[in-house]
Amino acid sequence: MLMDATLEMENQPIWEYRATIPAAVSSIPTVMDQVMDVGEKTECFKGKEFEIETALREALANAIVHGCKNDEQQSVKVSVSCDQDHEIQMVVQDSGRGFDPRSIPDPTKHTQLHATHGRGLFLIEQFMDEVRHRRGGTEIFMRKR
Repeated sequence: MLMDATLEMENQPIWEYRATIPAAVSSIPTVMDQVMDVGEKTECFKGKEFEIETALREALANAIVHGCKNDEQQSVKVSVSCDQDHEIQMVVQDSGRGFDPRSIPDPTKHTQLHATHGRGLFLIEQFMDEVRHRRGGTEIFMRKR
């Protein structure tokens, strides 16, 4: 069962986006367009648009492809918020079985350089100020200050 994706805002958010989407890669552009549009209009993402967009896109793709195994009968929850200090919090939660993030090979190691996947979590870690995997690996929490 999919539980609420929870944010941890210290300050009250000035806006918050919440959606539950089918676990289909085709759902990603709609979410991204909606979130990036609000972020642009409110200037919450100013100067960090690329990092926010890349991390959220990768987290959604991982949840859909790896967490839910592209099963459109399953769903993914996404929450994005921005507070008055323009701190961004994002949570993506899938209804899959979870995983241990320590089991993912380092994509910068020589043996992984030609791998066809496995860079999403690395990119998220590089672009976000804080990343936590929760609920047995079915939820990723990301913060950008």
